[in-house]
Amino acid sequence: MEPDTTPTPLQALPEGRFSGRADFTEMIRQAFSAAAQQGWREIIVCDPDFEDWPLGERAVVQALNDWSKTGRTFTMLARNYDEVLRRHARFVTWRRTWAHIIECRANASAPADDLPSALLGPGWVFERLDLQRCTGMAGSEPARRVALRERLHERLLKSSPAFPATTLGL
Repeated sequence: MEPDTTPTPLQALPEGRFSGRADFTEMIRQAFSAAAQQGWREIIVCDPDFEDWPLGERAVVQALNDWSKTGRTFTMLARNYDEVLRRHARFVTWRRTWAHIIECRANASAPADDLPSALLGPGWVFERLDLQRCTGMAGSEPARRVALRERLHERLLKSSPAFPATTLGL
């Protein structure tokens, strides 16, 4: 019996509106899984504090491990990373291991509603438009991707390095 050499079909990501915390967290899981499967070269994530992102889940960290390769970049932007440190221990360990491909930035002076809650990949994006109800839009339309990239770039220019991989003491 010969081994199955049929290629695995690429994972399709959701398009259109999403609503509710369950949809939101599942979309994040799917996005990181697709990034690993499709070999995305760049991921940018932004949220005021990443409190309700499933970054600490074993499946998410495994997908990020699978995604991590030379030439890849992962950029995070937040007001602060206190909730990441408090709630997402697996992610903090992953960040330490892959510090050379991860850039974490903060803009503590920005109002919380000034930072989008979004994920930007090379061919797909999502943005949570209402943080309380976890509603928003996802899609692969070029106009949506360009508009979000420009907004994130503008906020990244106003940010500074944050969330160091290691803390050195005297």
